This record gives sequence, structure tokens and C-alpha cells, in this order.
Amino acid sequence: MNDIPALARGCAVLGTGGGGDVRTGSLAAMRAIREYGAVPLVKLADLAEDALVVPLSGIGAPTVSHEMIHGEDEPARIAEEVERIFGRPPTAIMSSEIGGSNGVAPVAWAAQLGLPLLDADGMGRAFPEVQMVSMYVAGLPADLVIMSDVAGNVVTIRPVDGLWSERLARAVCVAAGSHALMADYVLTAARAGGAVIEGTVTRALEIGRSTEGAADPLAALRARLGAFRLVTGKLTDVERRTTGGFVRGTAVVEGTGDDRGRRLSLELQNENLVAVEDGRVRAMVPDLITVVDTETAAAVQTESLRYGQRVTVLAWPCDPLWRTRKGLATAGPRAFGYDLDYVPVEELTHD
Repeated sequence: MNDIPALARGCAVLGTGGGGDVRTGSLAAMRAIREYGAVPLVKLADLAEDALVVPLSGIGAPTVSHEMIHGEDEPARIAEEVERIFGRPPTAIMSSEIGGSNGVAPVAWAAQLGLPLLDADGMGRAFPEVQMVSMYVAGLPADLVIMSDVAGNVVTIRPVDGLWSERLARAVCVAAGSHALMADYVLTAARAGGAVIEGTVTRALEIGRSTEGAADPLAALRARLGAFRLVTGKLTDVERRTTGGFVRGTAVVEGTGDDRGRRLSLELQNENLVAVEDGRVRAMVPDLITVVDTETAAAVQTESLRYGQRVTVLAWPCDPLWRTRKGLATAGPRAFGYDLDYVPVEELTHD
């Protein structure tokens, strides 16, 4: 339980603004550990080849997750459906995305089910769409999605590919009130090798711990991430709307201090996708862009952005998987409708 605050801080940073507010996931995780016991963290090599790994995540608009909180029944319903389909129970839970609450809440789900948590995820960050996972980039078939909502519905989808998994799962999510629990790419440990991003729970913990007791939390966080500072200033404009199961919008940071006179605009779709200054792109997906409180270095989720907040915008390189041709086709700027050719953040910006 002592690890949860650090895990939450790290997941919030890796969430790039999305993945849900870590406070909700943290409370659920700590309560579940108190009630069901500690959750072992296991590596892929610790599991038998035929062990069933179930990736879990909340799907929907982060703004809705504040009010529509997962109960204890949804993970159990999904686990029962997995056992019905595969003829055996799940062996381990994995976070589909390590970013935001979706990186912390799996601790609660694993505790409730009495299962270990795999030290891996499918993104190394957070992304808004179902097909934007490493398993899809690795070429695994997206032929099963299981969803459960707070009303008790369980929906099993057999999509023909990853793009259809997004369309169908999003429609179910919207019908459920724009928030549901989802398992996709249920796979054996043998198939997970090379298809998931390993060590990301440990990385989130290290990121969270990097600011503990630091005289300069922002500098400590930047050093741990190897991040570029895009701007330090205050939020002067935030526009958000919840539509189609996403939060979309724009946020503007006006520079202060040494950055006075500068103006950085962030484009949002649950996550921070593109940072633009004076018509020049400073960073773009799939590289990570996170807004943090300038004093504490605590990450600020997109749904928590408010006028007047004093923030620093950081950006750093994504996992190499996302810079492959298939990775960029899946989660590069053009996948989100931006007429931009991907350029790595280290070539776009400098301090």
C-alpha cells in the first residue's frame, strides 16, 4: 500500500493528461489492498507460457469517470466471461495503459480478483483509442473485447480488426454513459512476449519516487524522464468538450519569468497530442507531452486544467515501438487527423 502514492504520481505523469484522474484509482487501490491483501508484481518471465493475461482499462471520457466510478462487480464479471470463453480463469492482470488512473486502478482490480499484476502495459503512456496498443502494433489479432459497466451489463465483441474494436467498443461505451471497464487482447504469456511493453509499472514507481523529498521537484522529474521543458507559465485559456466518449479541446499557456512573451497551445483528445508555439510544432504524438505544476511537479490531467494555474509543459521521447512505421500509422499525428509528418521531440525542441 505504501507504493500507491508513488505509483499514482508516476502514472499521472505518463498519462500525458489522460487515462483518468489518479486520485480515484489510488483510493480504489488502497481500499482493495486493505480488504483483499497485497498485490504481487510479477514479470512476464515469472509466468507459465499458457498463463492467461487479462489487460484491463477504463474506457471513456475522463471527465465522466469522476462521477461514474467503477464498482467491484465489473472486474469479476469480466473475469467470469474470460473463464467462460477460454475454459480457465485468468492468471494475471495487466494495465492496458500505464498512464493515469488506468495505471493505478489495475492494482485494485487485481486485489479484488486475488491475482498478481504484470509489470507491463500496452502503451508505455496513455492513448485515447482502443487500437492504440502495442499488441495491435505487434500484429496480434484484435478478435475479442469484453466490456462491463456500472449497470451490470456485460458485452462481448468479436471485431474483425483493431479499428473495428475501437468503433464498436466506443459505441458500447457511449451507450453506457461514456464510461466502462474493458478487457481486450486477452493473451497467453507466450504471446505477450514482444507484444507488450515490459517494466512500465516499475518505471512509473521510479518516476513517482523521483520527486519525493526533492529540493527542486521539477528538476528531479525532468532528470528522471530525460524531458525537454517547452514552457513555464500560466494557463490563460482552456476549452473542453465531452463528445463521442472523448474529452476534446485546447489549452493555452502564456509564458512567465524567462518565458514571458511566449505562448504555447496544446491540442487535446483525452491526452495532450500536439504542442504548438507561434505556428511551430514543438512536440507531437506519439512522444509524451505532460503539464505539471511548476512548484510540485505533480501532473495535471486535462480535465483538471484551470485558468490561472502555474504550470510547466514537459515533453520526452516515446517507447521506440511507437516510432516504427506501424506505430506511427497507429498513434502518430495523422492517426488523430493532424496534417503533420512525425518529427521526434528531440529534433523539434531544446531548452
